[in-house]
Amino acid sequence: MASFSALTTPLGVGIGMGISSGYNPYSTQGKTSTDGTHPRSRPEYIPNHIPDPSYVRILDTTLRDGEQSPGAAMTSDQKLGIARQLVKLGVDIIDAGFPSASQEDFNAVKMIAQEVGNDCDADGYVPVIAALCRCNEKDITTAWEAVRYAKKPRLIPFIATSSIHMEYKLNKTKEEVLQIAIDMVKFTRSLGCDDIEFGVEDAARSDTEFLYKILEEVIKAGATTLCIADTVGITMPLEFGEMIAGIKANVPGVENVIISVHCHNDLGHATANTIQAACVGARQLEVTINGIGERAGNAAFEEVVMALKCRGDHALGGLYTGINTRHILKTSRMVEECSGMYLQPHKALVGDNSFLHESGIHQAGLLKHRGTYEIISPEDIGHERSNGANMVLGKLSGRHALKNRLQELGYELRDDELESVFRNFKAMAGKKKRVTDVDLKALVSDQVCHVEPIWKLDDLQVTCGTMGSSTASVKLVTVHGSTHVACSVGVGPVDAAYKAIDLIVKETVKVLEYTLNPVTEGTDAIATTRIVIRRENNKTLTHALNGNFVYPTFSGTGEGVDVVVSSVEAYLTALNKMLDFKD
Repeated sequence: MASFSALTTPLGVGIGMGISSGYNPYSTQGKTSTDGTHPRSRPEYIPNHIPDPSYVRILDTTLRDGEQSPGAAMTSDQKLGIARQLVKLGVDIIDAGFPSASQEDFNAVKMIAQEVGNDCDADGYVPVIAALCRCNEKDITTAWEAVRYAKKPRLIPFIATSSIHMEYKLNKTKEEVLQIAIDMVKFTRSLGCDDIEFGVEDAARSDTEFLYKILEEVIKAGATTLCIADTVGITMPLEFGEMIAGIKANVPGVENVIISVHCHNDLGHATANTIQAACVGARQLEVTINGIGERAGNAAFEEVVMALKCRGDHALGGLYTGINTRHILKTSRMVEECSGMYLQPHKALVGDNSFLHESGIHQAGLLKHRGTYEIISPEDIGHERSNGANMVLGKLSGRHALKNRLQELGYELRDDELESVFRNFKAMAGKKKRVTDVDLKALVSDQVCHVEPIWKLDDLQVTCGTMGSSTASVKLVTVHGSTHVACSVGVGPVDAAYKAIDLIVKETVKVLEYTLNPVTEGTDAIATTRIVIRRENNKTLTHALNGNFVYPTFSGTGEGVDVVVSSVEAYLTALNKMLDFKD
C-alpha cells in the first residue's frame, strides 16, 4: 500500500496552510448571512451524489449515539422536541434512533419520521430521517417500518470489520462478514429503501485490504453512503485523513457514493479527525450536540460546524454546510436539559465561559476591537447581542474594564474616585472569584458615602433554637442620643434582628447579598459579615449607556466572634449609608 499524505487531497486542499494574511474574523468577507446560514444555497438532495463538491452534509446522531451516554436517556416527547430543533438548525440527516432496541425507541423513531420527516419548509427542505440497524433481516425490517413514512427515509445497516470484533463479538470469519454485508444491503434494497448508509463499525482498526473489499462489494450491492467509523477513538488526525484518502483512491466505485465519517473522542481528537476527513474528501460528517455519546462522546456538532464556518473559506478549500448556526446555543441548552449531560464551563463555543474574558490585557483589547480576542461573534451561535464585550471582572481585570462596566451601570466617576474604587475592587477581587454588578454598585456607594452613623447599636438580645421561632430585641441610639427599642420574630436570629431594626428606622429594606466568612480558626473564630442592601421599590434613572434604571445599593461589613452581632453591625453600616444617600 502506498502512503497517502494528508497535505494533498483530491480537491487540492492544503491542510497545512496557515492563516491567510490579513484574516479578520469580524470582517464581512466570507462570512455567513445575517440569519446564520451560509450564502451558498443547499444543493438538491441526491442520496449518492452532492451536486456541489464543496458542500458537506451534516448527520446529527444526538438522538441515537448521543443518547447512549450513560444516564442520557430521553423520552419520546423530548426526542421529538430536539428533532424539531435540529430542523431549525438545518441538519441534512437526523439519525433518529435504533428502532430494534425497544418498543419505545421504535415509537420515537416512527413519530419523528411521520411528523418531522414530512414537514417541508418554503424552500422544499426536509431532513432525511435515518434509523440504525444491525445486519440482520429482523433489525432491518423493524427499522424500515419505523422510518418508511418519512419523505426522505434512510437505513443504516452496520457490521464490525476489525479482527477483534469479528473474533470476539461476532464470532465470524472475514468471508462470513463480507457475505452478510452484501446480503443485507441487497435485502434493504428489496424493501424499497433506496438511501442506504452502510456502517463499518471499528473501521479504524480493520485490516486495510479487507476494508477496501467490503466497501467495494456493498457499493455493488446498492449502498449510497459509506460510514467509516473510528468507533473507539483511537486514530490521530493525520492517520485518519490518510485512511479516508486511501479509501477514495483504492475502492472501485467510491466516486458514486458519499463517504461519511463517525468519530469518537476517546483521545480527544474526534473534531480534528472529522475535519481532517472532510479535507480529504468525506462529504458527510456525523456529530452530536455538545459532543455527547458513548464513553468520551462523539465529534461535537458545534465544533465541527463552526470550524467549517470560520475556516472553510480560508483554510479548508471552501467547504461549507447548510447549518443555521444561530440556533446552536438554544439547541445545546435543550440537549443539556433533556439529557442531563451538563457542560463544563470551558466547553468550546457553548460553555458558559466560552465568550467571557477576565484578563485585564484581554479586556482592554476587546474594548478597542472585539476581534482582538474573539474569533467569532457570539451572536453567530445564538447569544443575544450585547453592546460591549462579555467580560468577567476579577482579580486579573484592569482599570479599563472596570471603568467601562461602571459606565454601563450608569456611573461616571472622576479619575480620583475611579482610582479609589479600583483599589477597593482589587482588594475584593483577591477574596472573591468574581466581582458582580451588585459588588460594583456597593463599591461605588462606599466611595461616595462617607457618613456619620445615624443609628448605633446599644444592645442586642436574641433567642433561637429548635423549640420555636427566633426572636430578637434591639436597642438603637440615634446621633442625637435618643434611644429606641423594638422586638421581632424571624426565621433565624439574624433575620429577627434585621426586622427589629426595620421597625425602629421605619424603612423597607431589600437584602441583596449576605456573606459570612471566618477569619480565624476554631469555635471562637472571628467572623466577617458583609451585606449589600437597597431600598425596596426605589430606583433612580441615571445616564447609563443602555438607559436602564440603576438601583442604588449600599454595603456594610461587621467583624467579631459573635456572628449575630457582626451581622447587625454590617446591616447598620449599610443602612446608615442608605439613609444619608440623596438621589
